[in-house]
Amino acid sequence: MAKYPRRSKGKEIKPTFFVFCEEESEEAYISFIRSKFRVPIQIKAKVAKNKINQKYVNRILGPLPKHYKDKYFLLYDLDRPEMLEKLQCINDAILLLSNPCIELWFILHICNHTAEVNSQQILEKLERICREYKKGIICGKLRNELASGEEKAIANAKKHTLYNNPSTSVYLLLEELNKV
Repeated sequence: MAKYPRRSKGKEIKPTFFVFCEEESEEAYISFIRSKFRVPIQIKAKVAKNKINQKYVNRILGPLPKHYKDKYFLLYDLDRPEMLEKLQCINDAILLLSNPCIELWFILHICNHTAEVNSQQILEKLERICREYKKGIICGKLRNELASGEEKAIANAKKHTLYNNPSTSVYLLLEELNKV
């Protein structure tokens, strides 16, 4: 933790949201969210891949100024069985987990998906819906779907059992942003 916490100079301090991501698709989504919300908060994404653990998080966050309103999130796929247990061991993080992958979250903006599925099947379904989709890039059509289908995606995601296949908790980030 930082030695000196951030202090207000007469203005209300807005929180900083730190998002540790698994891969480029998650980072691209965070960039989209940052541009969509345009609120006076900072959203900082860091691609951590599988090396995420408490020590890594502390090392990244350690030198940064802190405020009690700051939050940090772990945006990861649960396509590997060991990831859930690994991520749950990290203190004070809000888990934004998708099983099997974040592309499920993208699909929930368009339609509900309830059948168990693997990452490849979800990618194929998303590519049928949005032909220009490439992992790590949010194309124009998908950008429009993500912008207009947010409420639908949240409702669809809440129908699923957390951490089961299929499920996602990415909506927790949107709920936190809407509070600000």
